[in-house]
Amino acid sequence: MNKLCILVGTTIGSTIGWMIPDYFGASFGWSFVVSSIGSIVGVWAGWKIARKLE
Repeated sequence: MNKLCILVGTTIGSTIGWMIPDYFGASFGWSFVVSSIGSIVGVWAGWKIARKLE
């Protein structure tokens, strides 16, 4: 369950992190950086959700 929640959190976080700069017309580099930050936030959120579900 822990790995599944982290996978889903990473996927959602990185997708949202990629879409926000892309919406504002930022370059590939900024989209990559914000997507990486979104992935880290997604791992943290998925881990916290998995702990609550257990």
